[in-house]
Amino acid sequence: MAGIPVPLASHDRLPTAPSARLGGIALAAIGAVAFSGKAIIVKLAYRYGVDAVTLIALRMAVALPFFAWVAIVIERRASTPRLLASDWPKILLLGVLGYYLASYLDFLGLAYITATLERLILYLNPTIVLAIGVFWFKRRILPRQWIALGLSYVGVVLALMHDFRLGGSNIALGSILVFASALAYALYLVGSGEMVKRVGALRLTALASCVASLCCIVQFLITRPWSALVLPTQVYWLSALNGVACTVLPVFAVMFAIARVGAPTAAQVGMIGPVSTIIFSWLLLGESMGAAQVFGTLLVLSGVFIVSRSNRQGETK
Repeated sequence: MAGIPVPLASHDRLPTAPSARLGGIALAAIGAVAFSGKAIIVKLAYRYGVDAVTLIALRMAVALPFFAWVAIVIERRASTPRLLASDWPKILLLGVLGYYLASYLDFLGLAYITATLERLILYLNPTIVLAIGVFWFKRRILPRQWIALGLSYVGVVLALMHDFRLGGSNIALGSILVFASALAYALYLVGSGEMVKRVGALRLTALASCVASLCCIVQFLITRPWSALVLPTQVYWLSALNGVACTVLPVFAVMFAIARVGAPTAAQVGMIGPVSTIIFSWLLLGESMGAAQVFGTLLVLSGVFIVSRSNRQGETK
């Protein structure tokens, strides 16, 4: 999952109490840092020789019971509108596109690039959504948004240069895979707009996540033997941490943050995510922190900030 907040449902209302706002900002920060921790955990798990298919299946097997419980609780509420027969194919498609495919491509890409570069590429998501609006819906792009796009992608190029200088193989391939992940999640966000308004963001997220979890588990059962589960104990501990702390916790933390402060504010608070990735990758993975990488991060964050400000002010036509 890319870690970008899902749009607030049209029927949700934002409380105005200062305590609620502070709590929402805290939840957004927790969600951003927890989402970013996923890359660190995946990189640590790869050191034990586990492959992406097995690792993502373990992660989603841990997360599935939580998402299923939330979905069941929501469906049992008397106030919950009934899902139409036409809703299920859309939920299946959104689950496969937004959570399964995006997560799988991300895990594949992390085998080749640093955790920081992965987070920066994923953080291009708002700019990709903007580009989809321009080319698909023929929306007008303002000069400041062109500047935002330029800043963001120049920042990623600088981070790429940092990785290339470190050496390593298939950095270009890894970057393409992670960008494809960001694109898949951007398409999910664009396609889920009407569904979010009708069924609610939390309900859609829980159902789509259940679909994605099942896809990951079935993929493992089809493509891997049971012997692939003979793994070091550390991989299972890391997968449990990944499934709970870096998947379930941030998803719901960001959801509740959006309900309190709105999606634009939650997105801006979420900018601490890439910064936390740089710090944790340096402390836990021993990845170097060069000037190009730091400057590139600042450029990406600046670009995303401009895009989110433009969207908040309703300037995207």
